[in-house]
Amino acid sequence: MTDDDHRVVCHLDRLLEARGMTLVQLAELTGITVANLSVLKNGRARAIRFTTLTAVCDALRCQPGDVLAVV
Repeated sequence: MTDDDHRVVCHLDRLLEARGMTLVQLAELTGITVANLSVLKNGRARAIRFTTLTAVCDALRCQPGDVLAVV
């Protein structure tokens, strides 16, 4: 299995759209940089820290399964 073979997808774009929120607003709420959130949102992240996932879920009032899925 190569690094490109993972099947985890991020639904951050959908969650932001559903809440009428921008990446900049999410960054302000979470303390996570726009650059790091962008990497996650665009599917380029190789990993995510639990602290990052927790902050995103708290800000978006969702569960980890709403943010990430295995396809």
